[in-house]
Amino acid sequence: MQLDARMQWFVDSLGDAGPPEALSGALLGCWHALRGEWRAAHDAVQAASDGDRWVHAALHRQEGDHANARYWYDRAGRPVATGASRREFLAIAARLLA
Repeated sequence: MQLDARMQWFVDSLGDAGPPEALSGALLGCWHALRGEWRAAHDAVQAASDGDRWVHAALHRQEGDHANARYWYDRAGRPVATGASRREFLAIAARLLA
């Protein structure tokens, strides 16, 4: 699967020591989540954007707090996701970078 240039840049940055300065909010949350840094991801998505709420929901689903996740998916206007968390975080990042 060929990634577009923005998504390829994002995926490549996951191996860096720290996040790119250009990332904030939901994208920063996805970046940390994809590296297994749950607390940093959660801290990054405390604003009130739909993207922040979507990542917030995915994080709570990942930790197994399904009631809290459903609440945040509803707030984000998104259906509750299923499947691998990594796939969801990549999908969110792709949507935000589009």
